[in-house]
Amino acid sequence: MLRLSEQSFGTLRMLFERESGIRLRDEKRTLVVSRLQARLEQRGMRSMEDYCALLLRPAEQEERQRMVDALTTHETYFFREPRHFEHLAQQALPALTQRPLRIWSAASSTGEEVYSLAMTLAETLGPAGWELLGSDISTRVLDVAQRGLYVLNRLECMPRMFLQKYCRRGFGQYEGQLLINSSLRARTRFLRHNLLDASNPLGSFDVIFLRNVLIYFDPERRRYIVRNMISRLNPGGFIYFGSSESVSGSTEGLESVASSVFRRPMQRMKP
Repeated sequence: MLRLSEQSFGTLRMLFERESGIRLRDEKRTLVVSRLQARLEQRGMRSMEDYCALLLRPAEQEERQRMVDALTTHETYFFREPRHFEHLAQQALPALTQRPLRIWSAASSTGEEVYSLAMTLAETLGPAGWELLGSDISTRVLDVAQRGLYVLNRLECMPRMFLQKYCRRGFGQYEGQLLINSSLRARTRFLRHNLLDASNPLGSFDVIFLRNVLIYFDPERRRYIVRNMISRLNPGGFIYFGSSESVSGSTEGLESVASSVFRRPMQRMKP
């Protein structure tokens, strides 16, 4: 096991927070070493001190991104928290009449949430009239999402009809995997985005899924991110948070419509 000195951990913590907005806690030291081991080997580094010196070089932005990729957590699966997708299909989509609808999965990880949304939208609205964006800070998981190729053990919550209609089972070298069908993949777009970056010209959205990511930020940054999301939500639009996340004090201007689901009120016409 590599040795991680206090100084090196401080450097990694500073760089990771600068790149991601997430502060590494002291108890993450062992995880940091285990997840960065491969990067040191690939770059021919023998110590964390050498790797930190490499990361500090201005020209090593790509390596800093790889460090972020290695240290971020991306636990997800299809139709996680199924009641949110039920609410979207049964309550939110019928209430949103403008077209095209713009939907954003703002912490899309490896793409299971995006494709769960795409299946829900295709089944409820048909193949047209909606646009779907997935974003994440990790380029590694975005590459996985764009391929749309997954192992079969992530399917516990996927309705069987959706599995048969929108997925293809792999054979041969792809045994034990599934591929999201090409027509559904063509309706989605993925890009790298830092949730703390309010300047990115993403436009506004009718539905935003911001789930299971706020827990990694401190309270001040959580409030900043939620306020930014609200500013991008169209009047009448819906925003979904993870059920285990606290957004109290951050949802001013929104109406609670279900557990972890809020709506931005429609603008009233001036008399």
